[in-house]
Amino acid sequence: MAITHAFLPVLLGDEMNAYGMARAFYESYGVKPLAVNHTNMAKIQQSDLLTFREIPRLNIEERFVVALQAIAEEFADKKLLLLACDEFYVKKIVQHKEELAELFIIPYVDAPLANQLLTRESMYELSAKFGFQYPAMHVCTVNDYEEFEIPFEYPVVIKPMNMTKYATCIFPGKKKVYIAYDTEEKDAIFKAIYKESAYRDDLMVQQYIPGEDANMRVVNAYVGQDRQAKLLAIGNPILEEHSPDGIGRYVAIMTIYDRDLMNQVKVFLEQIQFQGFATFDMKYDERDRQYKLLSIELHNELSNYYVTASGYNLMQYVADDFIRGSKLQLTYVQNKHLWTIVPNGVLFKYVQNEQLVIEAKSLIRQGLATDTIFNYKDMNARRWLNITLDNLSFYRKYKKYFNNKGLSNS
Repeated sequence: MAITHAFLPVLLGDEMNAYGMARAFYESYGVKPLAVNHTNMAKIQQSDLLTFREIPRLNIEERFVVALQAIAEEFADKKLLLLACDEFYVKKIVQHKEELAELFIIPYVDAPLANQLLTRESMYELSAKFGFQYPAMHVCTVNDYEEFEIPFEYPVVIKPMNMTKYATCIFPGKKKVYIAYDTEEKDAIFKAIYKESAYRDDLMVQQYIPGEDANMRVVNAYVGQDRQAKLLAIGNPILEEHSPDGIGRYVAIMTIYDRDLMNQVKVFLEQIQFQGFATFDMKYDERDRQYKLLSIELHNELSNYYVTASGYNLMQYVADDFIRGSKLQLTYVQNKHLWTIVPNGVLFKYVQNEQLVIEAKSLIRQGLATDTIFNYKDMNARRWLNITLDNLSFYRKYKKYFNNKGLSNS
């Protein structure tokens, strides 16, 4: 007999993030979320932990609310929890929050605060009031890029500010993020983006913080409806992806405990009257021994599963708060755990800090390691084959692209 549930999570956007969130919901409640996107998400269709539905043109303004209204009508007997799996759909939900709130439970802040946090300049201005440091940055436009001179020292990070539009562009040497080490390289990147592609939105140019992947920190927080923090966790990303379309995406994280950093995030979120999920990406700057804030996201990324794997199910926090109305206590995650989505052979070879490799091997031996995607409890022949092929491709990609973040792919 099929198990029925009083609520249904509806997940919008990125397929790998949707899988991690669906796995967390299933592990906590046995519920199978509805994962929806405007494109075919082939990598998760073989999963038994969710139901996938492709809705063409869901990303188009005129279609978005209408399509979600149809889903709400179809599942009118359930409480529907609407969650975004990428920034694009966070913005769409927030933009239409008032009308969607009649049909869905929406654990996001209102548009003014959301837009302030998701706009890099205003986010830095707000966070600086609470003691956060950040690297110098400048916004470059299609109109001034040819005359633009970097107002700070090289190297610099160059990143499109509208990733949704950038994703549709095709040109030689395309990467998600670039690092330019001098003016010649900066000019070549600008020219490739603005003259060899259809991208016309702004570019962020930011001072690069030196140091290996392991200098990164990711702080994950859940803040309840009462605007009080309920969960705080810190991950130490020990390896990032280096392929052109995945640069900067975390592929291996170990939990760490830093009460001071957690409390800084807690005070900030409570003071600005935040609610829902927040992900802070930071990098430790060895030059002044300060953490520099890079970004704040309002959606759960695939790597956020490191918190759930550590014993504190992120999806349970939002469902218990918004669906069940539970009284949640504040938790600081201290459990040591390794989260990864790459094979051990890649992990051990490309993590540059030998002490972290030793720690990772120890956690694996103790059974304190989790791969979100390679889930033995959600496996069939076709899914096993697809995941195995993806895992093998990591060896090729790291050999080809490791530490190559310039315009050239060679």
